[in-house]
Amino acid sequence: MTPEVAKLLAAGIACTGLIGAGIGVGHIFGNYLQGALRNPSAADGQRLWMFVGAAMAELLGLLAFVVAMVLLYAK
Repeated sequence: MTPEVAKLLAAGIACTGLIGAGIGVGHIFGNYLQGALRNPSAADGQRLWMFVGAAMAELLGLLAFVVAMVLLYAK
């Protein structure tokens, strides 16, 4: 295996973190909607935490993308 192939393989494996971020954001919003439909009076109090959780999941996805780009373009 050449170093170029290993670098491409490592970047591809690092991009799998983006899948987890997508699943996490979908899970967060789905659970929020489920809870809001069951108890509409409590939905406003949980909206902030929903956005915080989505931001954290997206941050981890962006971190995985940055690691993949560093692995891909580092010399």
